[in-house]
Amino acid sequence: MAATGYDAIVIGSGQGGNPLAAALANAGKRVALLEQTHIGGTCVNEGCCTPTKTMVASARVAYLARRAGDYGVRTGPVTVAMAVVRQRKRDIVDSWRNGSQERLESTPNIDILWGQARFSGPKRLVVGERQIEIEGELIVVNAGCRPSAPDIAGAASVSLLDSTSIMELDSVPDHLIVVGGGYVGLEFGQMFRRFGAQVTVVQRGKQLLPNEDADVAEAVAGILREDGIDVLLEAAPVRISGAANGIELALKDGAGERTIAGSHLLLAAGRVPNSDTLNLAAAGVGTDERGFVKVNERLETNVAGIYAMGDIKGGPAFTHISYDDFRILRTNLLEHGQASATDRLVPYTVFIDPQLGRVGLSEAGARRRGLNVRVASMPMSSVARAVEMAEPRGLIKAVVDAGSDRILGAAVLGIEGGEVMAILQTAMMGGLPYTALRDGVFAHPTLAESLNNLFASFRD
Repeated sequence: MAATGYDAIVIGSGQGGNPLAAALANAGKRVALLEQTHIGGTCVNEGCCTPTKTMVASARVAYLARRAGDYGVRTGPVTVAMAVVRQRKRDIVDSWRNGSQERLESTPNIDILWGQARFSGPKRLVVGERQIEIEGELIVVNAGCRPSAPDIAGAASVSLLDSTSIMELDSVPDHLIVVGGGYVGLEFGQMFRRFGAQVTVVQRGKQLLPNEDADVAEAVAGILREDGIDVLLEAAPVRISGAANGIELALKDGAGERTIAGSHLLLAAGRVPNSDTLNLAAAGVGTDERGFVKVNERLETNVAGIYAMGDIKGGPAFTHISYDDFRILRTNLLEHGQASATDRLVPYTVFIDPQLGRVGLSEAGARRRGLNVRVASMPMSSVARAVEMAEPRGLIKAVVDAGSDRILGAAVLGIEGGEVMAILQTAMMGGLPYTALRDGVFAHPTLAESLNNLFASFRD
């Protein structure tokens, strides 16, 4: 049977794939958009973006309700209806997903083909149970990642939660054990603590958030412990087993091996690329030892005409990076430009509360590179607006090049830390010296004016 020919094929309808398919179609190209499950990809449907952040918002309301007395407001006992929290999450997800699908379906030149896609040749794919064959000279792989399978003895014999299934719980766990001290584990751990669960976070490494400076990670751990979360560091999971009332996790730390019991266990220790489902070998597309598709700075694979974007290519797994990948491909494929991923800033926010916003180099990262830097650091308890809001937890830290006075990176752990971080990022994008923020006139009282005092607090 002859394959149906397209000008372009986009595998995956995530936050980069959707706008790219639309841009190609609007440029007059016939486009096949392949999707196995639902429009929108991980971000909209089950990732740490739309669905998780709706639940984070519910958890913060519960937290503030319990703290109402701190503000002189009297409330009664606070309880959480997980079924209502879940339905709110589902409604928002459905709204975003359906809106995206309707826009794509109404875009001329786009065919949405449903089902698992696999390469059957260099520029040919087979899609879905009907084994529809298609081919195209331009192919973009945007198939994303999934939660990694646990490498812990006994894990296959018990029912475990991952970052998708935990959002479908209809009741609050009695005791949630979280394996993994990264973004996903900490967001869910604090969220369910605020919903009313006992929570234990188990982290193999010596600190949470291993890419952060030790002082920032320690401050995060302190906040979580203040919230009533048991944080176990340098604790390696050894074995998982079922128990009468849930699950038992055997772990090994400096004191030897011990067991902790919980009602539920969330595995939040990483994600793996979906490249193993695509039969990339048939197309000759290369991957690294972990299965991520290898690309150059223009997102080109080793096969001419085949590109990869988003999480499946490795690197920072953030929605905004996927969207920037789209902009690179749009510029180069449709506008004959020379866009590149080289040296792009990678900001992110960990949506614990208070938030941790990060951009650029950490202090440790700068010193590993042998850079001559100055470090400015200030507790949020010195920020007037934070104190007025009864949100004084956290710190702000910036790393500055000692020669040029330009900001190399920053971490903002504090109320609306992601928004304050964006101000520092904007200064970095504009190449401004730190003095522009130190001497800038910001409205009072705002969180932004904390940057005046931050850069007056240098230590060498």
